[in-house]
Amino acid sequence: MPVINSSTVTYSPAYTIVPTYDCFNRCTYCNFRTDPGQSPWLTLSVAKDILKKLQNEKVCEILILSGEVHPNSPQRPAWFQRIYDLCELALVMGFLPHTNAGPLSFAEMQKLKNVNVSMGLMLEQLTPSLLMTVHRHAPSKVPQLRLQQLQWAGELQIPFTTGLLLGIGETADDYETTLEAISNIHQRHHHIQEVILQPHSPGNQQTFDAPQFDPHHLPELITKARQILPPEITIQIPPNLVKDEQWLLACIEAGARDLGGIGPKDEVNPDYPHIQAQELREVLQPVGWELVPRLPVYPQFDSWLSGELQKAVSHWRNRS
Repeated sequence: MPVINSSTVTYSPAYTIVPTYDCFNRCTYCNFRTDPGQSPWLTLSVAKDILKKLQNEKVCEILILSGEVHPNSPQRPAWFQRIYDLCELALVMGFLPHTNAGPLSFAEMQKLKNVNVSMGLMLEQLTPSLLMTVHRHAPSKVPQLRLQQLQWAGELQIPFTTGLLLGIGETADDYETTLEAISNIHQRHHHIQEVILQPHSPGNQQTFDAPQFDPHHLPELITKARQILPPEITIQIPPNLVKDEQWLLACIEAGARDLGGIGPKDEVNPDYPHIQAQELREVLQPVGWELVPRLPVYPQFDSWLSGELQKAVSHWRNRS
């Protein structure tokens, strides 16, 4: 993979696999979830067929993105095992897994570290007031529970991605509080790879009655985030949620340097199709930005991985 420089913008050639859309949370802005028992779980045989078709598609990252089974549910062990098995399958078939499946126990995170090159969990916003509004029926969105995940990821030396969801009822002070919390935890453990700044974008399934976060406000917020976050943390924005080309470029000028995983479908925002890499290059290259693929683990974290994972990563780093 290419060396990153000041004129480089990165993305991950990715494909998202969803073990289940079932989720015990009911966030009012969600366009992903189904009620528990309504979504059949993805079988390993179906997943294997999907991965076979991807082996010649230059896909590197397999994002395991799942709805959440309640920690006390009798189905929790089977759910976790399915996620583990999907990661292991992706790894065996030559891909690099990255899991985002909601808050996990310390033991679950410790086990998944063996079959993931990185992991992630959005903080969204840390303001407790959202527990009375958009997160009223979302027990796993308790701020301290999610902050604990970042802390545990640092203790376990798991390369980690987190981020903010913008436009769900927070204030400008709330943005800064959440960014400062990320910065403080990172400065203890040095494990945060990326912070995503994701604008709320209304979809067909949600019940949250609020407009889209105005992407024209993103450059200013990126500038503020760049001041708060350590320089080694990359700021990521989803280009399909910032469709105006000039404002996308303004976000990059302000300090965003990654465009996230790009694949056939944005599972979290299914009403907003991904802009594919070639189209993005046509926007970026004329003004001096080079779009290059990256792995789901940044080079400075390779030594944190097991020998098996390091071997898999090295294979990808040595490809042209």
